[in-house]
Amino acid sequence: MLVLRLLVLLPLIVASTLLHALPLLAVALFKAVLPLRAVRAACNRVLAGLGESWIGFNGWLWDRLTRTRLTVHDDTRPQADGHYLVLANHGSWVDILVLQKVFNRRIPFLRFFLKRQLFWVPVLGLAWWALDFPFMGRYSPKQIARNPALAGRDIAATRRACEKFRDLPVAIMNFVEGTRFTPAKHAAQGSPFANLLKPKSGGVAFVLQAMGEGLHAIMDVTIAYPAGTPSLLDLLGDRIPEVRVRVRQRVIPAELRTGDYQNDRAFRVRFQQWMNDVWKEKDADLSALLADRA
Repeated sequence: MLVLRLLVLLPLIVASTLLHALPLLAVALFKAVLPLRAVRAACNRVLAGLGESWIGFNGWLWDRLTRTRLTVHDDTRPQADGHYLVLANHGSWVDILVLQKVFNRRIPFLRFFLKRQLFWVPVLGLAWWALDFPFMGRYSPKQIARNPALAGRDIAATRRACEKFRDLPVAIMNFVEGTRFTPAKHAAQGSPFANLLKPKSGGVAFVLQAMGEGLHAIMDVTIAYPAGTPSLLDLLGDRIPEVRVRVRQRVIPAELRTGDYQNDRAFRVRFQQWMNDVWKEKDADLSALLADRA
């Protein structure tokens, strides 16, 4: 049964990817050759529309070819032309498809911070580049210890991305835990949260400061899989009975929009405390979603 489903789904996914990626690349190259403000603005609208169409087709496949129920608790009223920072817990690669399905055409096109190695993924890497997804080195502490200059590269990449995002409606996605949750990672961290890894505040702080007043709000998303954490193959194989999601819209505290997270210890402590308070609420939301008490 799984093999039969893959024989049906994979050609559809590949065909849709190619049909959307080729015009994406053509528009992106045109934008690069003629970097005039009006041309860039028009190209950005076309690129976002192509990206939304691509995601929309994937959502159609989800609805028509799986029995996975998506239960969403969301009383937010986002703007399709707004500027948002989207925060979420991270347990599976399915999270990305869930976020896209929940938000497609409700908020601006989601941009993810990607590992630099993903640029070399055939077709997709160039499509992500065309859509202005920022690529990050995400260097390990050992790599930075050997070469301290690496520490500033991801910050510089974030700054460049945020400068681009000031001029177009955008939703910037950040998996604050920095990696997918596993029981082993949870135990190794000694995480104080029942269902989550410790949040990494630095990336969030830098985006808030780089975007300044340009960000309207934070979309705080909690994703739960009551039947256990799935893989992408589980979704393709129709082996996920339900996904539960809670969306909260958070006001960005004015005092956290400015400050030097790297060099001001007092500001860093305040920011981390705020992030931990958000994570405590998210941990409670996740427990409620898993117990069907949301």
